[in-house]
Amino acid sequence: MNQMEDDEIQTMMSPKELALLGEGEVAYIKQVDSDSAELLFPAIDDSLEAIDLYAVLGADGTPLALAHSRSAAIANAIENDLVPLSVH
Repeated sequence: MNQMEDDEIQTMMSPKELALLGEGEVAYIKQVDSDSAELLFPAIDDSLEAIDLYAVLGADGTPLALAHSRSAAIANAIENDLVPLSVH
């Protein structure tokens, strides 16, 4: 094994470490359909099919908020001292 391969092995992150990367610092903004929104936020009303929905997710994928626009989702992240990042 050469030195570069050895360095790469030593810097690998576990799935848990990767999930916690950015925890409390970033929020992922993702456009979701009504079915996905209901899975992420079980307490929401079923009448959301006709509007655009944007989920605000923690670094580990934890659902934090649901918004009716991308700008509202970004504002929610910023208000909670999180850096908003888009997920495509």
